[in-house]
Formats: sequence, C-alpha cells, structure tokens
Amino acid sequence: MTLVYALDHQHAASPEDLTALVGGKAANLGVMARDLGLPVPPGFVITTEACRRLLAGDWPGELEDELREAVARVEERVGRRFGDPADPLLVSVRSGAPVSMPGMMDTILDIGVTSATARGLAAVGGEAFAADCRRRLGAMFRDVVAAGDPPDDPWLQLRHAIEAVFRSWNSDRARAYRAREAISDDMGTAVTVQAMVFGNRDARSATGVLFTRNPATGEPTPYGDVVFGAQGEDVVAGSHATEPIAVLDERMPEVAAELGDHARRLEHHFADLCDIEFTIESGRLWLLQVRVGKRTPEAALRIAVDMAEDPAFPLTRDAAVRRVGALLEAPMRTVRRRAASPRPLLVGLPASPGIASGPIATSPEAAEKLADQGRPGILVREETSPDDVPGMARAAGIVTARGGIASHAAVVARGWGIPAVVGADGLRILGDWIDASGTRLSAGDTITIDGGTGEVFRGVVETDDEPIAAARTLRAWATELGIDLGSGTSSPADPSGVDLVAPLDAGSGTSDPDACVRAIGIKGLATAEALAAAVRGEPADIPAAVSDLVDRGLVAVSGGAYRLTSAGTQRLGELVAAERTTIGADVAEVILDEFLAFDRALKEVVTAWQVRPITGSAEPVLNDHTDPEYDASVLARLDRLARDADAWLASVEQRSPRLGGYRARLAAAAHAAANGDTRYIASPRVDSFHGAWFELHEDLILLVGRTREEEVAAGRA
Repeated sequence: MTLVYALDHQHAASPEDLTALVGGKAANLGVMARDLGLPVPPGFVITTEACRRLLAGDWPGELEDELREAVARVEERVGRRFGDPADPLLVSVRSGAPVSMPGMMDTILDIGVTSATARGLAAVGGEAFAADCRRRLGAMFRDVVAAGDPPDDPWLQLRHAIEAVFRSWNSDRARAYRAREAISDDMGTAVTVQAMVFGNRDARSATGVLFTRNPATGEPTPYGDVVFGAQGEDVVAGSHATEPIAVLDERMPEVAAELGDHARRLEHHFADLCDIEFTIESGRLWLLQVRVGKRTPEAALRIAVDMAEDPAFPLTRDAAVRRVGALLEAPMRTVRRRAASPRPLLVGLPASPGIASGPIATSPEAAEKLADQGRPGILVREETSPDDVPGMARAAGIVTARGGIASHAAVVARGWGIPAVVGADGLRILGDWIDASGTRLSAGDTITIDGGTGEVFRGVVETDDEPIAAARTLRAWATELGIDLGSGTSSPADPSGVDLVAPLDAGSGTSDPDACVRAIGIKGLATAEALAAAVRGEPADIPAAVSDLVDRGLVAVSGGAYRLTSAGTQRLGELVAAERTTIGADVAEVILDEFLAFDRALKEVVTAWQVRPITGSAEPVLNDHTDPEYDASVLARLDRLARDADAWLASVEQRSPRLGGYRARLAAAAHAAANGDTRYIASPRVDSFHGAWFELHEDLILLVGRTREEEVAAGRA
C-alpha cells in the first residue's frame, strides 16, 4: 500500500475515502493545486494508514524510500535541494486529520536548518533571517519532539518531526478535543510536508488568516488577521500582535487583490464560508490551507440569506433554508446588553459573539473546577494554547490579553459557540488575580464579557433579547417554498388518500464493500437477507460480495450472520469520519436535528398501530385489528409521515447522496404496508419502515460522532 502521495496526485477514490486516507488539509490542498490552479507550495502527504501503523508499532519499513522519492520530487519543483549548504530547501511538517481539529496537534517549521545549511540561508536571505529560522526550528523541535536540540542531519530532523506529529494524535489535548467533539480516536492523522515559504524573509513578507465573511456576524466582508515578518504559526498561536486583513489593501494592494480573487473562487467552489491560511514571501502570495469555516448560529443565518440572494452565487433559496433548517424551527433571538450598561473595564477584539457572566478562572484547571461546582467561569489567560482545551471546553466565556481574531482562543470559541474577547488591551494576569486597566480583580470575582463588541464588565450586566432579521427572511422563504420547519421537511401535504408512496429503485449496493461494512456495523449482526435489504441487493449475491471482506479481516461469520471485526469497526469509523468532514460536522448536526422532528411522529404512529385507546378507559389495549376504521386512520398517518419523510430525504440526498439511499427502503416498506402487508410497519422479521428508520437514526448518530446511550441520556432517542 502506498503511504506517500504528492499533493496534486489525481486520486481515483471517492471524496469520503480520500479524506479518510490523506486528511482534510491535504484533500483541500489538492483541490486548490490540482483543480483550481491556485498557488500552493509543492509538497506531499503521508497517509493516516502510516499513522495507525506507527502508533501500533514502529516506523513502517517502506516509508523511508517513499519519503526520499517524495522529497526529490519537491526538490525538482522548487529548484533547491534538501540539505544543500548553498541554497537549501526547508520544509514544514503539519498534521491533517480527516476531521478538523484546529490547533490540537503539532506542527514543526523550518526542517532542514543545520550548521551547514544556515550559512547558505544567510547568503540568500541575510544573517537575521537565517538566525530566525534556526531559532524557530530549535524551539519547535524541543517542544514537539521533546528530545533536546534538533540533530545536525536534515533527514533525521524530518523523520523525528513526522513521527512526533503522528504521535501528537494521542496527546492529552487532542484526546480532550475529540471527546468534546465526539470524534473517533481510531482514525489517526495524516502528515503534510511542504516546501517552506517564508513570511519572515523581508519587509514585503507576511502571514495571515482570511475568512471570506465574518464568521461571528456573517457580514459579507473579508475578516482576518495578518502579521508582517512572521511565520504561519504566529497568527494561530496568538503570540504576536496582529493587524486587520484590510491593512493589505494599503501596504500590498496587488497581493490584496490577488488574495481577494482566490477567496471568491474558493467560496464559490465550496459554496460556503471559507477559512484560508496564507503566506506572502517577498511580495508573492501562497495559500497554505482552506476549509469550510466554522461560524456562529447568527452568522450562519445571515450567510445563508446573503448567498441565496446573490444571483451569481451557487446557493438557491431552497438550499439556504435547508442548510439552516434546524436553527429556524423556533424563532431565533439574540441576546443584547441593555442600553444602560456600565463602563467596560477592558475592550478587546470581538472574537465570538454572545454574552456570558461568571467567576474569573485564571487557569484551565480552575475553569474545570468551577464547572464541576455548577458555576461555569470566565477563563482569563494571556493567550490560550491547545493545552488549555480541557478548561476552555468547560468555561462560560474566554478572555485573552493577546491574540487576534484568528488566534487559537478565537477559533476554538467560535467553533464551540462560547463568547470570547481576545487581545484585550490593558489586561495582565498575575497569579490568582488580574489587572484590568488598573482595576484589580481576584480569581472568583464575577465579570461579564460581550463577545459581539469585545467589552469586559465588572459584575453581572443585564441583557435583553431580540429577533434575528435573517431568521425572519428564511422563515418567509420556507413558507413560500412549502418547507415545513416544524419537521425540517419539504413540500405541502398531499390531500390524497391512503395510497402510500411507491417504492424507488435504488439499484444494488452489494458491489460496494464499504456499503456492506456500514450496513453490518449499523445492524450489529446481519443475516444475508437483512444485509441484502439494507444494501438493496439479492440475498443470493451476499455471500460472494462479503467474502472479500471476510478475507480482509473486516467481517466475521457468527451463527450464520455477519458481524464486524475490530478492523471492520475501525474501517467503519474511517468511513464515518471522512463523510463527516466532507459534508461538514455542522451539516450532519442539522440533518440529525431534522430527523428528530420526524422521529417522535413515527414513534406515535407505531405505538398507535400496536395499541389502541378504549372509550371510557384510561389504559389502551393491544390492537387486535378488528376495527378497520381505526387501522385505516393509523395507515393514513403513516402515509402522511412517509410522504414528508421522502420529501425530506430528497433534500438530504443533495447534501449526502448516501443518506438519501434510505428513501428506497422506506418507500418500499410504506408501499408494502399500504398494499396490505402490515408487517412492513414495524415487524423485525422484514425490512420494515420502523426498522429502516431505526437504522437511519443509528447512522446519523454515528455521523455526528455520538452514541445512542448519549442520545438517550440527552432525551433525544
């Protein structure tokens, strides 16, 4: 199996399988370099399979040769050689998991600086530039590899860096983030290696992060940070003073125009808000990463409206409503401070909107302790790092003294919907107390933060709420389009009788081994007949289709039925994680929320079919089906539900074609029940409506990264 691929390699795999193999970062770098022709530094990716093998044992033997071949291809592209003392190639080593985990794993830059190559760097870039690169490598290497100073051999540096980044998958902070985000521990991370481009080379060099729209408010203007004379990690770490992205228009107007053009192309390609990392080296622009940007619920609504109202943008009103349908089921409101708010103690950058009050916590451990006491606090730090994640996850709000709107604190807070203020001028943290522009406050004192304005207040500030204008617009569109926001579904009810929807022909899925893995994993234990029904195939074809999975150690036969092995369960986790990345975790959550609106109705229908009320009795009795009028009324309810569910799944199919495949099973069951075979309502002996619906629920729970037990505990199952 190949473990190393060029970033612009033309893969034959599906998007889901590709993301599972090379991670989201490398998959999107490939889109930019290969499909869109955008300026991406040459490089290659080492797959998640290599990570899993390394974490399970040792460095894969074949990786060494593949690594040297890949470096040679990069050398040929850039015209410099790795380890050349005259004009050396330096590389970066970055993580890139199938699911976005911003800042949770490690990065090492400037790999290849040695005592010999430093002289070559100084000759082409100056003594200060060479010294800065060597200092950065030493600091990152000691922190990430935890093995003293980097060796004076560039190839040893590269190997140590790759191994350390792979092992950062199992760091405490990465595990804490995955637990918070319900991400599987089994998928592993890929590692992306690229030729270094230097934002610290000279006065015409910089690094930054650009969101194509404001992820906090949805305002359709570029939003981001830039730091001149710095390297990429300086922006995310929050360790350097940043400037707003608009400063590029003044200092480098040609670069600003080029970046704006690339941003528009990427936003149209992904049909969504994009988060772009870039570096400028001596006036030349390079793109280092793109991903669909995390945004607040308020921003999600405005972005949906603005994109759908733009005739040149590839998002229809129908798709816009469905994208945010779960946010529209109840009229959304936002919290605002009352006009008579007190004078703020501090003013920083509004990084993540919302208002939160709570006691001050000056360490992540203190934030966790307050949360355990039922008093979530405001985590106040000079800056946050991935090591603070356990406390950030439990905090009511976050304030930092340093950092910009693309800093670690800002990105994580927005992703989790936690109010945050960053870069608060005048804030000093001194042990268990803070100095807020001359006002001394102790840990445990209450403060209020407004992540929408960047203000920090003493004590509790009174608030009011108000409706969000974009929500009103989207709800009006839903009415016009006949989209039922009560269930997240589509077209108006059909007034016809009890002739349920006809079955759809979805074809056979037995030729797709991954479809069989998914079906067996969701069922737990599946006979050939049950598996055939799930993949829309013939029972006689199943043994041959599954035999390869058995040979590969993914499936075992137990008591005449199929179950996944541990390797099969791992493969299922990879498939789910890749799909979650492809369609977006937020979209997966929306689909599950839409499903839940139907779920209660189905449970009521199934209960009504199994038991019926008796006049004059408070207790229902088993339905003996001797009342044709009552049974007809239940079938009519199933008819309406089946039609609505089919229309909803048609919209789901646009977002996830695979999930739309449940339409065929549900339609076939509904059709059979309507034509007299009422086993297809809920009997476990056939592929009933209730059975297929239950498996769809299991599928969606997996997709969002939770378990049924967690859903039951939360009252959602």
